Amino acid sequence: MNSLSWEIEQYIKGQMEQAHSDVLEIQRSMLSQLFNCVPSQINYVLSTRFTPAQGYLVESRRGGGGFVRIVCLTFDGDEDLKQVLTETIGEEISQNEAEGLLESLLSQGYLEDRESLILKTMLKDRVIGGDKKSRDTLRANLLKHALSAICQ
Repeated sequence: MNSLSWEIEQYIKGQMEQAHSDVLEIQRSMLSQLFNCVPSQINYVLSTRFTPAQGYLVESRRGGGGFVRIVCLTFDGDEDLKQVLTETIGEEISQNEAEGLLESLLSQGYLEDRESLILKTMLKDRVIGGDKKSRDTLRANLLKHALSAICQ
């Protein structure tokens, strides 16, 4: 059985596909009613499944029923891609965030399956070792350099 978070995520992605758009504006309270859950569940899904590392920006608007704007990041050329990657990755990135970013790049055709698998394997916590801060810093550095070489 799928989790409620997964179902909400799939619904939002389906709405974007159905609209043939990289932007979706939706009311948080409508989603809560549709899935019979509290608004904080919607917030959780938006903050964990629609992150920049996964290829999304979420803009919340207060008032007017709590509309949320979800933007699927697309890139216009290599320079735009490199800039977004540098900003998204930053100085540190967790294993989950890195995997989400790689999935996004794979789905948009910037990476091949094999490249994605190799990068995911080399960026795992158990491969990098060390404490969390050191791992996340090293992972960010490795990822930026590897993607810079691949996405030339």
